[in-house]
Amino acid sequence: MKHTNLILAATIAASPLVAHADPLAGFDVAEDLSRFVYASAPVFDDGMPAYGNAFVTQGYIYPAGTLDGGVEGTLANGDPAFPDLVIGEWTCDGYFVADGMRTETGAMVITRQIYRFNNGDLLISHGPELADPGVSVTRAVTGGTGDYAEAPAEIEQVMLGMSDGYGVRLQIELGLEGES
Repeated sequence: MKHTNLILAATIAASPLVAHADPLAGFDVAEDLSRFVYASAPVFDDGMPAYGNAFVTQGYIYPAGTLDGGVEGTLANGDPAFPDLVIGEWTCDGYFVADGMRTETGAMVITRQIYRFNNGDLLISHGPELADPGVSVTRAVTGGTGDYAEAPAEIEQVMLGMSDGYGVRLQIELGLEGES
């Protein structure tokens, strides 16, 4: 039995311990406009996406507050403005609703957003995105892995603004109990 205990102890000692941090209570997203692609139809006469147009886009996830005060999170060439602060990649796909890219208030798109963190954890949400800067919208959390496996059922999203060329800057709050 001592031999078995030694093997078990050696196996445990040699196994890497996986450290899990608590999920973030919030984070910011900066769209990389160079990765925004939309369907060739339906579009308006000027080529901008109209109601029903499908799209996909990607960007960078930063710690909460990085984009406060109108700070842009991407450079003109699509690189992150703060590469040392990037904590993950954001992927968003969906459809334009209302008056498409011309929507001035209310829901502009209905989307799925996948937040893939550098440590491999995922958080997935679905719901509307508003054209209105500074207005919060509730989105459903539809999945998560790692630290986000037990994420709350909903998140709050605020569009901080749009960069030149219509790239969004978002702030996400998870509403974790005990967090502010």
